[in-house]
Amino acid sequence: EESASGANRGGGGEGGKGGRGGWELGRSGGDASGRSAEAWRRMFSDSGFSPAAESAELDAAAGDFSLDGADDEPLGRAIGMMHDIYIVAENRAGLVVIDMHAAHERILFEALKRAADAGRTRTQPLLSPQRTPLTPVQAATLRENAETLAAVGVEARLAGDDQGEILAAPLEIAGRADPGRLLAEMLDDLAEFGASERAAVLRDRALSTMACHAAVRANTRLSAAEMNALLRQMESTERSGACNHGRPCWQQIDRAYFDRMFRRGR
Repeated sequence: EESASGANRGGGGEGGKGGRGGWELGRSGGDASGRSAEAWRRMFSDSGFSPAAESAELDAAAGDFSLDGADDEPLGRAIGMMHDIYIVAENRAGLVVIDMHAAHERILFEALKRAADAGRTRTQPLLSPQRTPLTPVQAATLRENAETLAAVGVEARLAGDDQGEILAAPLEIAGRADPGRLLAEMLDDLAEFGASERAAVLRDRALSTMACHAAVRANTRLSAAEMNALLRQMESTERSGACNHGRPCWQQIDRAYFDRMFRRGR
């Protein structure tokens, strides 16, 4: 899980971007994970989080914001990014600040869960099996829970006493998360909770871990079209008020707050 400082559970930390401030419209660039902007765009396209065909028009209109039709878009329209972590949007009530990692994590989790519930989990075989070192506890957990992992699209097996071999990952997250790190964290979760929880709960824990690892990271700059695409998906996603770890995905700041701050009407 991301922390306020940008650290990510499981060693996949984002890293903060100290000394940067201000407001910016999203633009092309890379991020702390080394992924290029184009790599993130392919990621969004594969998962259904994709700019509309008229993305050029949306980018051109970003500086000419209108609240027309805002009743159909409760989270409003994106007007910029803050510190390449938060999306800032305007709606009829005022401003909405969105933690893009938390929001994308919730969207991915719900998509993975819907696919698993319907028995439609799609897997993407790795170009070559990837081996990763395992602790004795992780190795024993893999031996006992290979079917649980396969049910959520992670095909893995033991390769010796202290190595795991990943063969495939869910299509929705393929290429976005480090398979070895993801497997290790999923095995840790299964080892911690497996003896006391039902299969469905274990499955959801595994899906939550996958969504967290695959969600867009801080220090990623999104275009206006991509920011608005994320807002629209949030509006149609269940439980989009909080991420899988319970952190808020967005906060509303009413215009009245700013009126009081600037002592308007006094």
